[in-house]
Amino acid sequence: MERLIIPKDYESELNLHDTQIAIKTVKDTFQGMLSQRLNLSRVTAPLFVDPETGLNDNLNGWERPVSFGIKEQDDKKAEIVHSLAKWKRQALFRYGFKPGEGLYTDMNAIRRDEDTDNIHSIFVDQWDWEKVITRKDRNVEYLKDTVRSIYKCIRKTEQFMAIQYDYIDLILPKEITFITTDELLAMYPDKTAKEREYLFCKEHGAICLMKIGDKLANGEPHDGRAPDYDDWQLNCDIMVYYPVLDIALELSSMGIRVDTKALLEQLEKAGCMERAELPFQKAVIDATLPYTIGGGIGQSRLCMFFLRKAHIGEVQSSLWPKEIERECLKAGITLL
Repeated sequence: MERLIIPKDYESELNLHDTQIAIKTVKDTFQGMLSQRLNLSRVTAPLFVDPETGLNDNLNGWERPVSFGIKEQDDKKAEIVHSLAKWKRQALFRYGFKPGEGLYTDMNAIRRDEDTDNIHSIFVDQWDWEKVITRKDRNVEYLKDTVRSIYKCIRKTEQFMAIQYDYIDLILPKEITFITTDELLAMYPDKTAKEREYLFCKEHGAICLMKIGDKLANGEPHDGRAPDYDDWQLNCDIMVYYPVLDIALELSSMGIRVDTKALLEQLEKAGCMERAELPFQKAVIDATLPYTIGGGIGQSRLCMFFLRKAHIGEVQSSLWPKEIERECLKAGITLL
């Protein structure tokens, strides 16, 4: 199968029982450091939302949310979240968080239209986090400082796991390298977006790719980004080189959120100005909601990376095409 990478002579160092214990160790260690360094409080979050609120993440605009009717409410429609990108900002306002304070939560989502492979699943589990900032914090340096704090948590977790498990060697560089999508295109003008990410990430080990969503010099956006949560000039992805699969592995998507100006400009560029009338978007336009920064950090991807697994299905339970199950079984990759 072309979309499945089978590492040569792959063998998991941990059996199913020990893998589950290691997963908990990764999650407990990382989220403890993250909440402390970013001053985040844990909150509960919804699994589904009312689509009329505009709170669901539209991702690239074409993915279909899983929906269902609620019997008690005259079959009113509810949607399983794609992510909590918008809900978190509203929650910070409702809960009365102040500048410098934030929240994080376990976000579980279903993305039914995902093309599954070694690192993609229809089940998504993230630490979704969001933090109140001031208007003067809406700048690239504040974004970079936050990225450095998150990356430090990632490095410290790798160091901790290497102490717990002898087979885990340290591979992350001390510093993360920043680059914009325009700069990356200029470096590799004849490569695809994914090829550019791979080449730069393999060279530097850990990168922060900034300014995602708007059109580049070649007339194409580097990647899709919904127009109504991240400011496309102040967002980024954190990626690391993953030698087990020889890929650039995205661990986090994050950014400073849209203000009134950025939201209206991006809705117009995306051709969906009608969203400006939805409750959440109106609250941004009216400046009711606070300025925030936030993102999602993949729980299964972090576990996969730290435990040196070949497939995300080794650290999470999901459903896979039969051909993927057969290929994994032949290769000794045990899916949960």
